[in-house]
This record gives sequence, structure tokens and C-alpha cells, in this order.
Amino acid sequence: MIDQISKERPGVKMKFKETEIKGCFIIESELFNDGRGVFRRHFDAESFKEHGIVAEVNQCDISQNFERFTLRGFHYQIPPHSEGKTLSCIKGAIYDIVVDLRPDSKTFLKWCAFTLDEKNCISIHVPPGCATAFLTLESNTTVHYYRSKNYNSESERGIRYNDPLFNFVWPHEPEMISEKDKSRPDFVVNK
Repeated sequence: MIDQISKERPGVKMKFKETEIKGCFIIESELFNDGRGVFRRHFDAESFKEHGIVAEVNQCDISQNFERFTLRGFHYQIPPHSEGKTLSCIKGAIYDIVVDLRPDSKTFLKWCAFTLDEKNCISIHVPPGCATAFLTLESNTTVHYYRSKNYNSESERGIRYNDPLFNFVWPHEPEMISEKDKSRPDFVVNK
């Protein structure tokens, strides 16, 4: 992992760690604590740009998940609507997997996993061309997303959470999953 800290600006400290998947970052923000509670920077366009992350935000979504072991994904969009996503777990906990679907990437078809929760206060940036899915580890888990492109149903694609090509490792078998995500066909590598 490459460990980089954004150029210091007053009141802003965000740490970016690039994962083994190029363009996929763990983002940590310095926490400011006082008698009122905790404050942290959640998005900073200049810091994102410094690390080659598309800083354009076209859509923000919140996913509220009532039950533990709810699975959402794998989701991604194809060009011209490929999107970067930055995910944060603001309540509860998730196990998130990012998989590289960029044929020209050195890590094509590789994946990495992260635990995000309200205590560790980290975010994950998923670059365009990669898919992500998460499994809730607690009931009443809330996830916030920044998306660089708006949702486009014609460009939407997905991978099944247990596709044998990838051998994904989940900490628990999903107990709640949409029919759409559960019934996706096996991923086919175009040659």
C-alpha cells in the first residue's frame, strides 16, 4: 500500500492509502474531538484530485439496512457511465469487497476486502471500472456513497456474490439479498 497524506491546509488532514488495486484507496480523516463530539472531513475535492481521484460528485446515496448479514452488490456501470464511488459506513459495520474489472489493469479480476464501521471512520474509494459489494455486520447499518456519475439503468451491471470465478470470501453467508443480485449469471471474461 502507498501511504500518502494530502498537502496540509488549515483544519484538513486526510490520509490516502492506495490498495493493491490501482486507484482504490482507503481514506482516513483526522478526528477532531471536543466536548460537543467528533468532527471529521468527509470529502475534500482538492485532496481527492491530488491522488488522481475524480473529485466530481454527481449523486449521493444513503443505504439503510435493517438486518445483519444483508448483502448489496456487486454493482458497477459500464462506459460512458462508469462511475467512481466513495463509501463510508456512518452507522453499524460492513464488510466491503472491491473487484477490478478493468481488462487493461495489472490486477484484472483481483479483489480486496475491507471492514468499515462507525468507529474506524474510514472510507473506501472504488475507481471507475471496479465493482463493489458489501455485507452488513450489524443490524441498522447505514452506508453513504458519493458517486462521480448518476445512476443509469442501461449501463448498470453486476456480479453475483458467490460467482465461482472470483472465490470471494465472506465472513458470513448472506441472509438477505435482492432477487436481482442473487440471480446474476456467472461473470464471463471477454477475450
